[in-house]
Amino acid sequence: MSGYATGIVAILCINLIFAYAIFVTAAAGQLNLGGAGFQAIGAYTAAWLSSNAGQPVVVTIPLAMVTTALIGFLISFPVLRTRGVYMVLATFAFGQFVSGFLLRSPTFGGAIGMVVSDYVGIGLLIAAAIITTALVFFLMASRLGLAIRSIHDDEPVSTIMGVNVRAVQVTTFTIGGALAGLSGALYAHHFSFVEAQYFNSLLSIYVLLFVLIGGTQTAWGPLVGSLFFTLLPEVLRVGGSWRYVVFGVAIVAMMVLRPQGIVTRELVSRLSPRNWFGSRPAPAARMADGG
Repeated sequence: MSGYATGIVAILCINLIFAYAIFVTAAAGQLNLGGAGFQAIGAYTAAWLSSNAGQPVVVTIPLAMVTTALIGFLISFPVLRTRGVYMVLATFAFGQFVSGFLLRSPTFGGAIGMVVSDYVGIGLLIAAAIITTALVFFLMASRLGLAIRSIHDDEPVSTIMGVNVRAVQVTTFTIGGALAGLSGALYAHHFSFVEAQYFNSLLSIYVLLFVLIGGTQTAWGPLVGSLFFTLLPEVLRVGGSWRYVVFGVAIVAMMVLRPQGIVTRELVSRLSPRNWFGSRPAPAARMADGG
């Protein structure tokens, strides 16, 4: 694999893990526009532990995940007191606070950034992306996933049916924080350098678009969204500066034509192998037809 292809695959793996971090909260009806802040915390935690504390990767990455999971847990309580656009603004403010803090903190290198000692190769990034994808699919198929989907579809009805909405949403913020921390730690160790300017508001917007364009109804959405946003710009690179125009038009077209996202539950059900050869009608339908 060439160096260019390796770089694209590395970015795709990190973007995919990051997208699933935002998807877990979005699937429960919470739009998180502070994703860059969580990823920055994970990246800088791993960088500091590696370069300043001399810890190996097997320590830095798990501790980065634990740190961001804890912060996600603590942040969820004030954030979940807000609704709609106010929740988006609250998470956006969190991301801006983290970026501003890192820029002005000499402990973390300030505007200069930090060099990361230990390097993580493409193999670990691919393995982490595959494991994360499998875990999120398992999560969405579990009882917790059923509760998450019910809150996404109709929160008042979920409450009536006995779902502890607040507990589920706090859990998704915690899980999302851990996954964002993982993506940040892998970014730091693979590229061997972190700087606060990278983790800006535009990054938060991009990763949220990964999820919204891909779709929040199934775990396939972030996978498709990450592939779309990571690979399409590279394909359009041959068009020079016009690629930005084409890419922007493609995003607007997707939002107009598929406002619910590229992948929906209906699409997944339609493409399921169980429906390829048709299915037997339900007993009530057979009786109505005289069968």
